[in-house]
Amino acid sequence: MPLPSPLPDKTSDRAMSRRSFLRGSAAFGGLTALAASLSPLRELSDFTSTDQFLQKYYKELSPDDMTKVIKRIEGDVQRQYGIRPHVRDLKPMDGVEFVYCLNLTRCIGCRKCVHACVAENNQSRNPEIQYIRVLKLPHGSLDLEKADHNYAPESVPEKGFFYMPVQCQQCKNPPCVKVCPVNATWQESDGITVIDYDWCIGCRYCEAACPYFARRFNFAKPEIPKDKINPNMAYLGNRPRKMGVMEKCHFCIQRTRAGRYPACLEVCPVGARKFGNILDPESEVSYILREKRVFIQLKEEIGTSPRFFYYFDK
Repeated sequence: MPLPSPLPDKTSDRAMSRRSFLRGSAAFGGLTALAASLSPLRELSDFTSTDQFLQKYYKELSPDDMTKVIKRIEGDVQRQYGIRPHVRDLKPMDGVEFVYCLNLTRCIGCRKCVHACVAENNQSRNPEIQYIRVLKLPHGSLDLEKADHNYAPESVPEKGFFYMPVQCQQCKNPPCVKVCPVNATWQESDGITVIDYDWCIGCRYCEAACPYFARRFNFAKPEIPKDKINPNMAYLGNRPRKMGVMEKCHFCIQRTRAGRYPACLEVCPVGARKFGNILDPESEVSYILREKRVFIQLKEEIGTSPRFFYYFDK
């Protein structure tokens, strides 16, 4: 089914505000019809307060507004999980454009990155939502249609195969952003494409537009054990999400914008993952892209210009 054409720009920041969308919906049947219009899986009960339901667009929030929003989120998390989180609204740093490099020679397919990502980013455990898929491919092949991401050998790596982890590619030309009818997802100056979970209406257009199967939709109410919640959170990052919204890898924004590495990188036992600022010529990722045998940007022929690079050792 063809995707809808992007809406024309009506403001400098977004094509259509959710406020305009809500006004139009409310005019045809009140709040009950409005809740149904947001998503077949989201109800008014999903919103913890009137303030959350009527919250301003992220780019319109003043510092005082954001302080109130963060206080509300912290209260919600404390009531649900019994811990007081530390939620921040971390902004992009000047002079930074993040890229990821992954060494296909070293990756052993252990999937430790997958599980570290789940733990760090407060992803649902039942059903478990995973941002990273690790594909198993035979040596000499790059036919992703024949890749196996459900492999379960007694041990890895398996002889005759190599492994390719795939997650959000943080494209310079992201098709997911173009199709969102309310601009709940956008690309920031450091290259990270983010989602505002309070603004998302659950239409799933972005999921259909992504060529990397990188976005996940909460079909059921997410479940996180209370003793597994990560209290260090970011508004645009790993704060708990509701049923009926989209989510995806955001380069561990709560870590990377605070000067730390992504969780998937830190847990990798073989050093296959590298991350850093491509605008810094002395960074490790800059060195890799200059000196290593960079293999591919996944599906680069479709013009998305991923910021995720795969390479082999020389």
